[in-house]
Amino acid sequence: MKKEIRELRGALLDLTGVLNRPQPDAALIEAAGIDLDRALFPLLARIDRLGPIGIVELAELVGRDHTTVSRQITKLESLGLIARTPSPQDGRIRAAVVTEQGRAMTAALDAARQKIMEKMLGDWEKEDVRTLARLLRRVADDALDWVKTL
Repeated sequence: MKKEIRELRGALLDLTGVLNRPQPDAALIEAAGIDLDRALFPLLARIDRLGPIGIVELAELVGRDHTTVSRQITKLESLGLIARTPSPQDGRIRAAVVTEQGRAMTAALDAARQKIMEKMLGDWEKEDVRTLARLLRRVADDALDWVKTL
């Protein structure tokens, strides 16, 4: 299985390289028709999906320093896109939750992302897309489980 894992690793590195470039984020923001700093939208999307979420956990998920994420959360809060509330798990921690305004923005981003992905995968068979989604979910879940053991 060494060859297959090497090929998988190469594909994941290529995909990560594409996703980490600024151009796709800028194109997504433009396609969504929103005005948001591209450094903020991944945070907003994760808060919408996972919130309420604490700053430290969010920083780990996005691979940024918690002080940087804290400043960015303050910016999202000042824009009215998120609010901070006591964490359901620990009332001493203020967790970020998306506001209705923030949810409207993430909905626009989701719609734009859907159109981009439909165009990118437009000539794929529906079953191939289903298989890819199922297998990527499995890899992501296994990776998340592995990271928890570190």
